[in-house]
Amino acid sequence: QVQVVESGGGLVQAGGSLRLSCAASGISLSINAVGWYRQAPGKQRELVAAISSGGYTNYADSVKGRFTISRDNVKNMVYLQMNSLKPEDTAVYYCNADLSFRTVVVGSFGSWGQGTQVTVSS
Repeated sequence: QVQVVESGGGLVQAGGSLRLSCAASGISLSINAVGWYRQAPGKQRELVAAISSGGYTNYADSVKGRFTISRDNVKNMVYLQMNSLKPEDTAVYYCNADLSFRTVVVGSFGSWGQGTQVTVSS
């Protein structure tokens, strides 16, 4: 059974940084595309960043230049480095993976992990 676990969230002041981690069991993240998503209260879940198995990356316009997605294939982990955080980045952050990069970009998954809360204070 595939399971993803997100960690690394917390409370940070505007302008600060956090690094989120995505760990997976049951699959090798190295051969999957992986996406980071977020959902703020009252809003739909949205794609923040995605990385293909070959290392191609895709970012939401709102985070370009501030967030970086990366992978460590040895540790079977994917990270989201978030710099220059803004109050509008406050949300629950999720990761998910699929062999199809398109599926990751669209975010059409049947199940999600618990997510990790990121709160940015002004």
